[in-house]
Formats: sequence, C-alpha cells, structure tokens
Amino acid sequence: MAGPIKLDFSEKYDDNHAQKYLRKHQEGLGRRLSNWRDQQLARKALTLVGEPGLVLDLPCGAGRFWPLLAEKPNRVIIGADNSESMIKTAMQSQPADVVKRVQPLHTSAFDIALPDNAVDSIFCMRLLHHIGEAEHRRTILREFERVTRDSVIVSLWVDGNFKAWKRKRAEQKRGQEGYQNRFVLPAATVEKEFEAAGFRIQEQLDFIPLYAMWRVYVLRKR
Repeated sequence: MAGPIKLDFSEKYDDNHAQKYLRKHQEGLGRRLSNWRDQQLARKALTLVGEPGLVLDLPCGAGRFWPLLAEKPNRVIIGADNSESMIKTAMQSQPADVVKRVQPLHTSAFDIALPDNAVDSIFCMRLLHHIGEAEHRRTILREFERVTRDSVIVSLWVDGNFKAWKRKRAEQKRGQEGYQNRFVLPAATVEKEFEAAGFRIQEQLDFIPLYAMWRVYVLRKR
C-alpha cells in the first residue's frame, strides 16, 4: 500500500517559518489591504453557506482566519494543519478568547483524521494553488467530500485574468526553473474536478474581477 502523500513545500513550515507566516499578512499597506479583502470574501462565503456551526479550518496556518471564524458566538472551530509548528504558533499568538474556541488537529488534507460527515463546512484558504498534480487535487477533494456534511469554501489561483496572463508571459520568458509550488489552474478544469468529487458550485467570488488570480469557490455537497 502506498504511503501518505507528502509534498516538498509542506516540509518548510518549521517554528521559524511559522513565525514569519504569522507576520506576513500584516507587513506593509499592500499586504494589509490584501488580508482585508481575504477576510471580506471569507465572511461573505460563510454567510452564503448559512453560517455553519462546526467548521474545519484546513490548513489553518498561523490562525489568520480564527478571529473571523469566531465571530459567530456558538461556532466550534477545528484548527487543522499538516505542520505542528503552525498549529503551535496559532495557539500561542491568536487572542485567548478565540483560541479557547479552537480544537487543534494535526492532520493532512490528503488523509483527514476525522470520520465521515464530521463537520458542517470545510474552510480551505490558500492550499490548492500549491497542488499542481490533478490526482493530488482529486485526493484532497475526495477527502473534503467525505468529511463535510454540507459545504466547502476553497480559494485558489485561476486563469482568465490579467495577473494570470502576466504570470504566464513571465514564465514563458524565463522558462521553468527548479521546483514549482504555486500553480495557476484553468477555471474550467478545476470546476470539473469539483463536480467529479461530488460538489456543485454555489458561488464564485473573485478577489478583484478580471485582474487578480485569487478566487474563492463556495461548494455544496450533492
């Protein structure tokens, strides 16, 4: 039997990198504005799926979205990540009243350590743009379909916008250099993958329509 899927980029998240990741989204005006827009889209997506009571935040990173997830008073949050350093950093750095609402879980998105239909919704920000292999995405989406009872909120990079066009041009000029861990996915391709995994697309929310690569998909289990 094959072992669990492990990607090279996931090994970099040690204590030092987790601390850098914690500070990353508050450094400079551009990053703060980007974080504000991320939070805005996430809040809208949670509203669209009916403000779920039990949410799996995977990967939770340094807990950037925990205060937002905790805005619903009776919501239970499972903060899960493949990196124990990320979970530790999140538990130590996020507000105490938020942390007490979070159940930490060390697990992989490829093999989630939860039973079938365990949560109302899976909240997955900034993972799938790291997953270049279609079979790896299928594994993750199958796990999401197994573990959620109702919905998935997921962000990724898609084509059909200025930034994706600009990135493609830059890659063509310089050629493929070394290991790649960020990918722009054709929207048509990933939407077919969502449907094949057992989801229907309820809504798509673009970071900046026709300009930015980031898109949030709101998926409902069929």
